[in-house]
Amino acid sequence: MVDAVVTVFLEKLLNTLEEEGRVLFDFREQFERLRDELRLMQSFLKDAERLKRKNETLRTVMIGLRELIYEAEDILADCKVQSEGNQDISGYFAVCFYPTSLPFKYQTGKRLREINEKITRIKQNIPSFLGVPILSQAEVADSRNLPEDRWSSSVFDHSQVVGIEGDTRKVKNWLLEAKDGILAIGVVGMGGVGKTTLAQVVFNDREMEARFERRMWVSVTGTPNEKRILRSMLRNLGDMNVGDDCGELLRKINQYLLGKRFLLVMDDVGENTNTWWRKISDGLPKGNGSSIIITTRTKEVATMMGVEEARTHRPKVLSKDDSWLLFCNVAFAANGGICTSSELENIGKEIVHKCGGLPLAIKAAGGMMLYQQPYYHDWKRIADHFRDELAEEDGSVMASLELSYEELPSHLKSCFLCLSLYPEDCEITKEQLIHWWIAEGFVPLRRGRLSTEAGEDCFSGLTNRCLIEVVEKSYTGAIQTCKIHDMVRDLVIKKAEDDAFSGPTTASCRHLGIEGDIDRKYDMPNQKLRALLSTIKTGEVNKVASSNAKKFCDCRYLRVLDVSKTIFDKHLTGLLDHIGFLQHLTYLSLSNTHPLTEVPPALEKLRNLQVLDLSYCQNLKMLPSYVTTFEKLAVLDVSHCGSLRYLPKGLGSLSNLQVLLGFKPSKSNQLEGCRIAELRSLTKLRRLGLQLTQGDEIGDNDDNVLVGLRGLQFLVISCFESHGDDLIPKLDKLSPPQQLHELSLRFYPGKMNPGWLNPFSLPFLRYLSISSGNLTNMSQRFWGDGDNTWKIEGLMLESLSDLGMEWSMVQQVMPRLRIVNVSWCPDLDSFPIEDVGFRGGVWKKGERPS
Repeated sequence: MVDAVVTVFLEKLLNTLEEEGRVLFDFREQFERLRDELRLMQSFLKDAERLKRKNETLRTVMIGLRELIYEAEDILADCKVQSEGNQDISGYFAVCFYPTSLPFKYQTGKRLREINEKITRIKQNIPSFLGVPILSQAEVADSRNLPEDRWSSSVFDHSQVVGIEGDTRKVKNWLLEAKDGILAIGVVGMGGVGKTTLAQVVFNDREMEARFERRMWVSVTGTPNEKRILRSMLRNLGDMNVGDDCGELLRKINQYLLGKRFLLVMDDVGENTNTWWRKISDGLPKGNGSSIIITTRTKEVATMMGVEEARTHRPKVLSKDDSWLLFCNVAFAANGGICTSSELENIGKEIVHKCGGLPLAIKAAGGMMLYQQPYYHDWKRIADHFRDELAEEDGSVMASLELSYEELPSHLKSCFLCLSLYPEDCEITKEQLIHWWIAEGFVPLRRGRLSTEAGEDCFSGLTNRCLIEVVEKSYTGAIQTCKIHDMVRDLVIKKAEDDAFSGPTTASCRHLGIEGDIDRKYDMPNQKLRALLSTIKTGEVNKVASSNAKKFCDCRYLRVLDVSKTIFDKHLTGLLDHIGFLQHLTYLSLSNTHPLTEVPPALEKLRNLQVLDLSYCQNLKMLPSYVTTFEKLAVLDVSHCGSLRYLPKGLGSLSNLQVLLGFKPSKSNQLEGCRIAELRSLTKLRRLGLQLTQGDEIGDNDDNVLVGLRGLQFLVISCFESHGDDLIPKLDKLSPPQQLHELSLRFYPGKMNPGWLNPFSLPFLRYLSISSGNLTNMSQRFWGDGDNTWKIEGLMLESLSDLGMEWSMVQQVMPRLRIVNVSWCPDLDSFPIEDVGFRGGVWKKGERPS
């Protein structure tokens, strides 16, 4: 990972040298020397990373280089903070007026010279291990001008499966035959063969959804925890109970399932099943044809859980043809899954053969080749490296994953290692990952790309390479949550520990996850810590003692502090009263924390914040005015803060803001609050969420405010708890910009849609979501005319009990429509979706009506 550490540091150093010259006034020469040396080394660092596994001396040298780069990055950060403290004074005058800076300058200069000398020696020695010469300065490329990934968005459907139709039918038939007791079905096979995929296809099958009144999916990966398993079952049943008494949890589950036919999937069950499983199975109601599917790598586990040989399915590896089809679906996704080059086909089939028919290995190999240029020598190099990896690794899956990691661009290696912090089978939000990457500088900002957009590109880079599995998507197809396969997790944990990115001990790691109860004996890591994040699973919470919470502020080089979904035993205002000491902090999340009634005053000193997430803090009433001084802020999320009165005046000065969610404008008599007119100056805004309750929140001159936000792509307008008839005509004039890509209208109080919701005003709209509210019908302009129709591709209608709309008219005015999601809309009876008045469903273009 040293190549990734160097790349991230160089990105920060080059930006600082170019844009903030005053910051490095006293150390420019040393930093420029460091820049030049590292640029020269970049050419062979990737090869050194590959070979260090075989050469212990080289491994030791690379570890030393990594630590030097981390230290240099901390020094750079300190220089920036020191400069911001003396904003308008530098050089001789800074020494005269701020004599306390003299020791800092002396020690910093001395240490930088030492770092440079050591790096120079490393640069001179590493080529001898590799047998290659140092490139000249003229041959070195600027790291910011290196080729970008070929694909910056998802290019294939992650839900595609190949070659399991017969397996699916077999398991479904067993389920349909179940009558008495509880039928236990086992899916047994080696890692990467597709056990979980098969179980997911069956679990999500519409026929199975209709047969079973209750369905539960539990991931048991790793050491089983009875309490966590029971909580997971309850969450599947809609109960978010986080109780600690296993007996009470099991009784609740029994009550939910009593008299119902249910399907329970226990996925990836390992050893030590006997005790906990006997307790749970004994507590489940019997009969009605209920069934359990167990996926495991060992037959003994399945037998112990009551699976008979006659109901044990062993998935086979994919056939030669199916293996090639799956590979093509990924590697040639941009070409419809078709390989048009005979040269690439021959090499591709060689790679596929080495994958041994294992879907996980094939998908990882395909994702890797998707990002290779379609040239023979590039593909041949990968095939040769794959052969070398097979000679070292235990099986084709790990060989494929290992090579996929090595072929990642340097910045994506850092992003990938972040996954090592999350527990087994944890659903990870894309938002948290991207915010983390932005805060630590893992996201390369090339050619003026906005950080949030660049973060999306990094996420797509990992999903397209099949290193991340998609869990939940929005109706637009945008990924919301993800997870990683347990074998990918094994790899990323190994890499993270080798590179001191994270690890099992808290003493020396640089990144640490918070999960579950943290007692008073918790050993807070040393000063190397860069990120401390909540990695708790969905539906669970962290519990942190006050003595530990205060330790958060002792890690002076912390960039990321995410304590979301955490319960503290005291108010956070007092616990984080020293947070101002974290001068390098760039990402702070207090989302869904309890109890949080006000933002800690010490937060005012955090002038480097880029991401501030206070969402789901229901008791938060005010946002302090000093937030408007956070000039670097790119993301501000105060959504779902029900007690928030308004946002502070001056928000328009945050010129770097790209995401603003939960914006609550002030009324005309609330002089300290921010009005909608201030949004006019937020020219970089890409995502905006408005919370409106009455007409006085919209000024008479606000008509053109949103129209002027040329970069706005996603807009949410929520009128939850709105009152007064004056909001409807005011909102009718608040027209969004023409280039808007996605619109979500929630709790709209009017009987007819806003006047601007038509294909003339929003000609580029691709996705429209309307949920809750009083809509009964749509205006004439909504339906366009013969020459002007919607370009909408995705439509979602939810909880609109009075809305009437003809399906034929929708198809006529939205000819590009490919997906429709409808629920709780009883008057849309002409729509080709069953049960639209209740749970509803999804229509996809080309599919037969459900």
